[in-house]
Amino acid sequence: MKTLQQDLQTGQFKNIYLLYGEEAYLKDQYKERLKNALIPPEDTMNLNHYKGKGISVQELIDQAETMPFFSERRLLMIEDSGFFKNATAELAEYLEQVPETTYFVFVENEVDKRGKLYKTVKSKGSVVEFVRQTEEMLQRWVLGTLKKEQKNITRNTMELFFSKTGTDMSNIHTELEKLLSYTMGREVITSEDVEEICTTQTTGKVFDMVDSMAEKQQRRALDLYYDLLAQKEPPMRILYLVTRQFHILMQVKELRAEGMDQQNIAQKCGLQSFAMRKYLKQGEHYTIEHLKRLVERAVSLEEDVKNGRINDQLAVELMIISGSQERK
Repeated sequence: MKTLQQDLQTGQFKNIYLLYGEEAYLKDQYKERLKNALIPPEDTMNLNHYKGKGISVQELIDQAETMPFFSERRLLMIEDSGFFKNATAELAEYLEQVPETTYFVFVENEVDKRGKLYKTVKSKGSVVEFVRQTEEMLQRWVLGTLKKEQKNITRNTMELFFSKTGTDMSNIHTELEKLLSYTMGREVITSEDVEEICTTQTTGKVFDMVDSMAEKQQRRALDLYYDLLAQKEPPMRILYLVTRQFHILMQVKELRAEGMDQQNIAQKCGLQSFAMRKYLKQGEHYTIEHLKRLVERAVSLEEDVKNGRINDQLAVELMIISGSQERK
């Protein structure tokens, strides 16, 4: 990303860029910055935008060979093409020698680094991967935004905010905008503000469901489940997320029993530190053996649904009952 930032600052651009990775917010931000830096926003004559599968390679080549219209550059923006997951030898061969007035910007989710096209772009242009940001980077980003708005927030309130938004930067941005509007005229953002205005993501609600199960609050867990159903969440997705959470709890407890510290457990399980603390607390209510039985129960219920023995909504209800029962 540093190379791309440098190109944007100096105005010295490569003829080919590949932006890829799972952090969609950053990827979209840099895509727009790069597009506006290469050609003026009002110059629609020299921009060809393609999106989705089935893009004709020959059409791309034809457009690339076309001289720009009263401009120094012609830009081909290609998104979600799948070119970097499939064999596209013809395009890879063409990109070996692109006209100096033509610029390619590819925007993809996944790539095959072994493929000829990827290797060609890396050799002849610039490849930028956008990965999920660390907890530290996300906190710095949010705190930087709050500082510009002359707002303050405590660590506990920040953790509550992230527990609702998750780590997706696009969602964090949306919820932060709502929070700033809601607290306009006030300097301090409180936990009450976060609870009042920020939307809890599905994964957060499922965490609360498992929390209720851990506390043997079966009625509350079922109410949270019915809320998710009212929001059109598929029961099988909810069952998957509940199972995933029990599996993570089991991993955390096993690693903890082996003497691993919190930081290494969080890294191994792919958890942010604020989430790690919540998992440790939640895990206190279960033994490793009980968690294993709950994961096995979830797998069994999924099989029952697939084989038509019970419906999906009932399967989750039975899972909630199992998770809320007395520990043995």
